[in-house]
Amino acid sequence: GLVIDGRTLEHVLHDSLQNIFLELTEKCRAVVCCQATPLQKSVLVRLVRNKLKAMTLAVGDGANDVSMIQVADTGVGISGQEGMQAVMASDFAISQFRHLRKLLLVHGHWCYTRLTNMVLYFFYKNVAYVNLLFWYQFFCGFSGASMTDYWILILFNLLFTSVPPIIYGVLDKDVSAEILMQLPQLYMISQ
Repeated sequence: GLVIDGRTLEHVLHDSLQNIFLELTEKCRAVVCCQATPLQKSVLVRLVRNKLKAMTLAVGDGANDVSMIQVADTGVGISGQEGMQAVMASDFAISQFRHLRKLLLVHGHWCYTRLTNMVLYFFYKNVAYVNLLFWYQFFCGFSGASMTDYWILILFNLLFTSVPPIIYGVLDKDVSAEILMQLPQLYMISQ
């Protein structure tokens, strides 16, 4: 990792040193900025996100982290002694920094697998319905007549678009939380 303070960061963010700094950050797994101004934090996150085309995660606990959290792809606010401004501006809120590991490794993995399976489910649902309408058009001579009443179509989409995702979202956990915490490399499989 790389630890950089606010004074050094001020010099690095000038145009002449940006490329050298970005080459250095590409070789690091994490960059930690300490004693940086809110503007420097947000400029750094925006620079990494736009120039390196990387996904950015910003973690903050106070009002001075709000701009950084909003610029990042994913913002995590820590509620605590510095108030609730970071939590209100973030995508996810945790009570302590130690919960970040579980948020990323467990809930991130579960969310990703649920979303990918739901995308496949929606494709299946729509292909099944469109296929049914397509073959019905052979029967009615491609007149454009609808096979089903509009209320049935609305109920079909309502039931098959809301109920299964809710049930699937609540019940599906492909791997238990304990195993995901013990084996962090499982997170890479979901990517």
